[in-house]
Amino acid sequence: MLSRSVKLQEIRCGKCSKKLGAGEYTRLSIKCPRCKALNELSATSAIPERPGASPGVAKNDESNHPLAGWQTKTGG
Repeated sequence: MLSRSVKLQEIRCGKCSKKLGAGEYTRLSIKCPRCKALNELSATSAIPERPGASPGVAKNDESNHPLAGWQTKTGG
């Protein structure tokens, strides 16, 4: 059983629209029992772990903060 609440994606045959299942996938190949069509599916993008999650640190450890890289003078 999944520990987090996840809405499963419905998987249907591309030819006859028969429901083949529900779940999460990155790549899937499934043959329809009704029309015998081979359905090959792949995810277009990864789903974030939680909606609105920050993507983390930018490439090359560059910060997206507007003041990143600015230095303050210390001493007098």
